[in-house]
Amino acid sequence: MDRQERTVTSTFQPITHLRHVDLAVPDFARQRAFYGTTWGLTEVAGDSGIAFFAAEGSPEQYIVRIREDERKRMDLVAFGAVSPAAVDELHPRLGRAGVRLIGEPGALDTPGGGYGFRFFDPDGRVVEVSADVETRAHRRIEEREAIPVRLSHCVVNSQDPERLRDFYVRHLGFRLTDTLYSAHMGDLMYFLRCSPLHHSFAIARGPHVSLHHASFEMRGVEEYMRGTGRALRAGTRLTWGPGRHLAGDNTFSYFHDPHGNTVEYTTELAVLEEDLWHPGRHDVDDPITQDQWGTADPMSESVAKEQFNDPDVLFVAPPV
Repeated sequence: MDRQERTVTSTFQPITHLRHVDLAVPDFARQRAFYGTTWGLTEVAGDSGIAFFAAEGSPEQYIVRIREDERKRMDLVAFGAVSPAAVDELHPRLGRAGVRLIGEPGALDTPGGGYGFRFFDPDGRVVEVSADVETRAHRRIEEREAIPVRLSHCVVNSQDPERLRDFYVRHLGFRLTDTLYSAHMGDLMYFLRCSPLHHSFAIARGPHVSLHHASFEMRGVEEYMRGTGRALRAGTRLTWGPGRHLAGDNTFSYFHDPHGNTVEYTTELAVLEEDLWHPGRHDVDDPITQDQWGTADPMSESVAKEQFNDPDVLFVAPPV
């Protein structure tokens, strides 16, 4: 029996999609300008030291929240739930499993409202799950319009990715799609899905808890390339790409935001026939695994280290 077959599974699958990623940063004005001007998002709400950004093509109220703080960190990652009933069922399930909960399910005081709660995952990362969030008026992104359609996926770094993978599979109903590995370093990344999309969340092996990258879906390859060009012309640092991954079959251009968080433009993420899918294992030492096109520089140790990001400042000590 291989490693994938030994991973846990769950029939309880409350999560429908990735909602938003929330970041804390010291230079609020610079970060705000980047996401609103360079990256192509729309600021939809805010107050002193906080701003919410939506994607014009997404029904989500917002996909990125930035907050001013003395220290940089990923504040939380938020997922949608299928219903308030699923939220109510999830809360005691996590409690019985010893997960550290942050309050009871209730009304959310964020744009769009909704019903949900927060908890800490095994790394001490704050996770929010919500249902019944009011949808935002959105529109079709036009041909050659190089702005994000939606938030595609989020990848986090973990010192114990196997434990974290099993947590999200067992308790939140994610399914393992594919694994990246190295013959010398073992498993390096687990791609997890909560829908037929290849992945909406992934876990990378890293030296500390942090955001690996947040990825933003573009309308198509033409718009993806135009967005990549706009970011380059604005002086945004390109760390890897353009290229096309094997796992997920999606395009990639990785940049750094003003605080060194890796953000990605992507498109054409694979949609799976879930009943027929079997998790694959992809060797990162094979050039095709990292970039099918061969247009990006080979993945190097220096690029990989940049995606480790700075260690997150956790709100509390990680739960046992």
